[in-house]
Amino acid sequence: MKQWLKNRRKGYGKKLVSIHAWNAWIVVILAITGLMLVGGFWREILGIGRVWLKWLHIIVGLAMLAPVIYYLILAGKHWKQLRNRPWQRVNTIFVLALLVGWLLSGIVLWQFKLAGPRWSNAALLIHDLLTWVGLPYIIYHSITRTKWLKDPARRAVKTTTTSTRTQHTADRSDTIIDEKETPAAISSSQFDRSSERDLLKSEERPQPLYTRRAFIRSAVGVGLAVTLGPTFISWVGRNLKIDNSIDSMLENDPNRMVPLPQPLSASSPPIGGGAEGHFRVYTVTPIPSFSNANWSFRIDGLVERAQVWNWEQFVKMARTVQVSDFHCVTGWSVYKNTWEGISLVKLLKQAGVKPEAHSVKFYSGDGVYTDAITMDQAQMEDIMVAVMHDGKPIPADLGGPVRLVIPQMYAYKSVKWLNRIELIDSEHIGYWEERGYDKDAWLTGASQRIPNNLSGS
Repeated sequence: MKQWLKNRRKGYGKKLVSIHAWNAWIVVILAITGLMLVGGFWREILGIGRVWLKWLHIIVGLAMLAPVIYYLILAGKHWKQLRNRPWQRVNTIFVLALLVGWLLSGIVLWQFKLAGPRWSNAALLIHDLLTWVGLPYIIYHSITRTKWLKDPARRAVKTTTTSTRTQHTADRSDTIIDEKETPAAISSSQFDRSSERDLLKSEERPQPLYTRRAFIRSAVGVGLAVTLGPTFISWVGRNLKIDNSIDSMLENDPNRMVPLPQPLSASSPPIGGGAEGHFRVYTVTPIPSFSNANWSFRIDGLVERAQVWNWEQFVKMARTVQVSDFHCVTGWSVYKNTWEGISLVKLLKQAGVKPEAHSVKFYSGDGVYTDAITMDQAQMEDIMVAVMHDGKPIPADLGGPVRLVIPQMYAYKSVKWLNRIELIDSEHIGYWEERGYDKDAWLTGASQRIPNNLSGS
């Protein structure tokens, strides 16, 4: 094993250069693909390409394991070289921690169904935090370290050794022996002895731990981390709305629905104690806005009695309250939401379902997004057509004035801006399922995959 490690570490300086170069490219690709995956603009532009982009992000992320392992093989020799450079050791530990943190949290997000919502939510928080803090720094580090390592004088360990002096003396002796005793030779010999003295003095002179150029580069790196880091956080916050409370969303809500729904006593204060976590706003179209003039709600298709309501009629319907968690397939969750609305089972019963109905299709008011569940799945009593969240109207950013809530499935099934329910006689492939998402949207550990009141088929 020792011999194998010794062979692997030969020419390790050049190998470190290659590791930094590969790592720099990997980080750049992950940064670009990651930003495109979370950006609302790209979700619509890419279509099914978003699923391929996600797999590219996963594969390249897993590829990061190769340079990490390769470095660990060389780490012993590199660590010895840095024995008098404590800050460079700290830097090495920090970069390794970033890479390993990204790897582990990314693997959990990749295997979100096996990990479950709570692990996925924690992994996403860690993944984002490492990105916000580490991305400016690690790009800077990868670039500057690659240049640093390309300089052989910097790669070498500058210490005075007996072998160096002996080799130089031997070289000088060989030169004198081979030359004839001429004035020119004597002069050359004297010059060699003078050069030797200068070399020995140079070797004995203390070498600076940090050069002026290195200090400037470090200062630039700190500046990038301080300035670009917060800017990046702010950019992500504006695009994902993770820094916006429900109250601030309502203050800027483009919906103009009159009258506003009045909460039941179980909603205000919310019996769930208030939502824990932050919603991230993902859309495939610009966020629509509604008013009494352009909003209506209907149930049609394979029903005995088609139903149509305007806002004034719909808001007067009897509502119930439930507490449930909300889980996005991308890994984030919001816990203990208090939803107030109308049970889907009740709405279907009121409309009367024809025997040939196979699926329930849901339409979004954005005119683009649709999804569906089977009639068996539609019998789950916790599926709600919601009009309030934690005792307040649902803002447009979160799918208001009315949205679907299916607590036991990932949120791409919970259609936002819901304004139509149609019963159909066949299967329907929803918007994201057409683009590669799994039709099986059940959460890990969902308790009602086959409702208790149905025998199943």
